[in-house]
Amino acid sequence: MTSWLRTYDSACLCLLLCCLVATFSGESFSAGDSVCRSPGVTSCKDCLSRGPQCAWCFKEDFLDGAGLSQRCDLPVNLLKRDCALEFMEQSEVKVEVNATISSTQVSPRDISITLRPGSAASFIVSVKQLERYPVDLYYLVDVSASMQENLDQLKTVGVALSLRMTEHSSDLWLGFGSFVDKPVSPYINVHPSKINNPCSDFEIRCRPAHGFHHVLSMTSNMSEFTRVIKRQRISGNMDTPEGGLDAMLQAAVCQRAVGWRPEAKRLLLLMTDQPSHLALDSRLAGIVVPHDGLCHLEDNVYKGSTRMDHPSLGQLSDKLLENHIYSIFAVEKQQYQWYEELMRLLPGSYLGKLGLFQAPNLIDLVVDAYKRLLSEVVVSVSVEDKAVSRYWVSVTPLCPDGSTAAENSCTGVQPDQTVYFNITIGQHSCPDDGKDEDVTVMVRPVGYNESTVVRVRSKCQCTCGPAGQCRDANASPCKQTQNGNNQEERPNYGMIKDSDSNKNCKADGSDVVCSGRGVCECGRCVCEQSRLGAVYGKYCELDDFSCPYEGGLLCGSRGVCVLGQCVCEDGWTGDSCGCPVSTATCQSSNGLLCSGRGKCVCGKCVCDDPQHSGDFCERCPACQSTCQSYWTCVGCHLSHGLTQKEAGQCNHTCAPLVSYMDDVSGRAGQAGEMWIHCMYISNDSCRNSFRFQTSSKSGQAQLLISTRPDCVSSSLRLVRTFLSVCALTVLCGLVVVAVSRLLLQKRRWSPGGTVEDAGYHCTGKDLSYIPTTNEKTVTYRRDHPPDRPVEMHIQVSKMPLGDPWQ
Repeated sequence: MTSWLRTYDSACLCLLLCCLVATFSGESFSAGDSVCRSPGVTSCKDCLSRGPQCAWCFKEDFLDGAGLSQRCDLPVNLLKRDCALEFMEQSEVKVEVNATISSTQVSPRDISITLRPGSAASFIVSVKQLERYPVDLYYLVDVSASMQENLDQLKTVGVALSLRMTEHSSDLWLGFGSFVDKPVSPYINVHPSKINNPCSDFEIRCRPAHGFHHVLSMTSNMSEFTRVIKRQRISGNMDTPEGGLDAMLQAAVCQRAVGWRPEAKRLLLLMTDQPSHLALDSRLAGIVVPHDGLCHLEDNVYKGSTRMDHPSLGQLSDKLLENHIYSIFAVEKQQYQWYEELMRLLPGSYLGKLGLFQAPNLIDLVVDAYKRLLSEVVVSVSVEDKAVSRYWVSVTPLCPDGSTAAENSCTGVQPDQTVYFNITIGQHSCPDDGKDEDVTVMVRPVGYNESTVVRVRSKCQCTCGPAGQCRDANASPCKQTQNGNNQEERPNYGMIKDSDSNKNCKADGSDVVCSGRGVCECGRCVCEQSRLGAVYGKYCELDDFSCPYEGGLLCGSRGVCVLGQCVCEDGWTGDSCGCPVSTATCQSSNGLLCSGRGKCVCGKCVCDDPQHSGDFCERCPACQSTCQSYWTCVGCHLSHGLTQKEAGQCNHTCAPLVSYMDDVSGRAGQAGEMWIHCMYISNDSCRNSFRFQTSSKSGQAQLLISTRPDCVSSSLRLVRTFLSVCALTVLCGLVVVAVSRLLLQKRRWSPGGTVEDAGYHCTGKDLSYIPTTNEKTVTYRRDHPPDRPVEMHIQVSKMPLGDPWQ
C-alpha cells in the first residue's frame, strides 16, 4: 500500500493531510486503568477488546509468575513494569491517503484506515462547487389517462427550457421515459380486450399499460425531443397509485440505455398527479420477490415489472446516490403533502407544487430546482451491509461562511466555493469469528459524479511480534527453550507432585512451594490471584500491594507498586508518590520560592528561620519589632563616614543591603514594601543623631540611612513647646469672645425684628451717654374718626446718664 503514498504537491492536499487526525474514543487514562486491569482478561484479544487505550505485554519473563491479567494495562504502566514498547501489542490507528487519483470536485478520492474495536479515525473530505456544469435532464412522465392535458404541455418545453438553462449550464441534454403501473391484476383490467387498449370503452386508442418505457436517450437535439413528445399517447390502469418509484429506479440504474453522461449534473424529473406504490404493495398481485436494484430493460421496456416488488425508499435512495442523480418531483397540489413526507427519505430531492402543468411553470420548476440543489452540498456515508452494525460514522460540515451546520449539509454555496466535511469512523466490535476484516465505506456528495472510497482494515487478532507468541491463555503452559528453539512439551495443567520438580519452585532455604502463594506447574511457579493486587516473582515472593498508601490509595493513585516500592508518574515523587515535583505550590505572590525565606519540601514551604511562619514563610512578627537591633549597624556606617567605599567594613555586623539617602523621612515605599522609621541617637554629640528606615525584601533585611544629621537641643525644644501653648491659649480666648458676642446680639433682638426697650446693658467702654432718639412720634387712631386722625408729637432730647426719667 505504501507504494502509492507520495508527497503531495497540492497545497489543498497538504492541508487535508494536516487535518487527518487519529482519535481514540476510549476513556481517559485514569479511567482506562480500571478498564484494562481485570482478572477476567487472560488473552491478548481480550485485552485489546477492552478499549484502544489498553496494551498487552508479550515479554516472556514479564512479572515472572504473575497472572495473565497483569499483562494487560495502560502502556505507561507497562513501561514502568519493565515492558518495552517492542514487547507490547496495542491498538494502532492509521490513516493513509492515496494522492495518485486526481479530482476536480471531491478530494481525496481514496483513503485507507486501520482500526481496532473501540477506536476511531477522523479525516477531511473537501467538496468544491464548479461554476458551470453540463446538465442531463430526464423526463419521467405518468401517461395514465388523467395526465392527457399535462402531456400536451410538454410539447413546447424542450426549446424554451434549453434557452433558459443557457444562463446556468454550459450544455443541456434531454431524455424521456414514461410509466403507468405494473401490468398485472388488480392494477389493470386483464380482460383480453383491455390489455392492448385500456381505453376501449371510450372509443379511444390507448397504449398498453407498462411499468417503465424508455423512449428517448439523452440528446441535445431539442427538435427530436419535441417530436418524441408529440407521438406519445396515454394509457390507463385501475387503481389510483402509480408505479413512479419503480420507474425511477430503472431510469437511475440503466445508465447505458438512458445515456447519462459521466461529467454532467443529472436531474430526474418525475411528473405525476397521483401518489406512488411503495414496497410490499405488490403482494396484492402475488409478487413477493424483493427488487434486486438492477436494470431489467429489454427493447427499452422494463421486463421485471411483473416479477419483482416495488423498491423500498431506502433502496431507491441508495441507487440515486450511487448514480449521482438529483430527483425532482412535479406534482399537483392535491398530492403535495404525500410527496412532502417522501422527500425526507430521499436526499438530494426537490419537490415542486404546480397548480397546472403548463410549460412556463415546468420551466420555472426545473430552473429553481437546479439552482436550489446546486447550492446545497450534502454528503452521504454508507457502510457495507455486512458490517453496518459494527461501525459508527459521524459527519461535521464546515461551510464556506465558517459556520458548522447541524446536519450533513451546507446551503447557499456559491460557485468556486469549497465545503469541508470532518468525517469520523469508529469500530464497535469484531466479527463473530474474531478474524480481521476489510470493509468499504463510501462517502458520496449527493449529485456529484465523484466520491471518496474509504477502505477500513479491522484488526481483531494479535500478532505479538515476529515470533507470534502472545504468552496468553491460548499458549501451551509448558515450554522450554533449548538451543535457541522453542520446543513444546505435553500440556500439564495440574500441580507436579514429584519432589525433583518441586525443588525448582522453592526458594533457597525454604521448604514452602512458591512461597505459599502459588502452585508449581511444569517446574515453574504460577502465582495465585489476589484481590489486593498481583503476586509474581520466580517463587511468588513479590507483589504490588505492599507499597505505602497515600489518602487511602496505593501509591496515592499516582504510580504503580513494583517490588514493594512506588514507581511514581511524571510530576510526582516520594515514598507514596504524594509529593509533587513542581514547586508551583510554594510560589509566593512576589514570585519567590517561599518568599525567599525557606525551601519547598513535598509541595510545602519549610522556613529556614523559626521566626518565620505562614504557608509561604511570609509572616515574621518578631523580625521588625525593635529599631535598637540595627543601631550597631548604623553606628558602624557612621564611624566610616557613610561612604560606599567603606561600607564593606560593616558587613560582619550589618544587613547585606545598606544604602544612603539625603533625607529618608519623606520617602515612600514601593508596592508590597513596608518600611519602619527609626532614629539613631548618640550620647556623645547631638550631631550624631540620624534617621534610618528598615524593611525586609526578598527575605533579606535592608537599611536606608539618612546622610543628614537630625540634631535638636533640649532648650530649643522647650521654647517651641512654650510658644505653641501660648498660641493655643490666645486662639481659645478669641473663640470664646466671638461666641459670647453672638449670643448677646441674639438676645437684643425680638422675634418680630424690633429692639427691646426693657433696658440697656452697658459694656463699661462708654458710660457718659446712652444713645437715644431725638424725636419719637406716636400716632393714635380711632375706629370711626369724625373727620381726621388725631396725632400726638413728643420731643425727647438727649439726657445725661445720671438724670432721672420724668
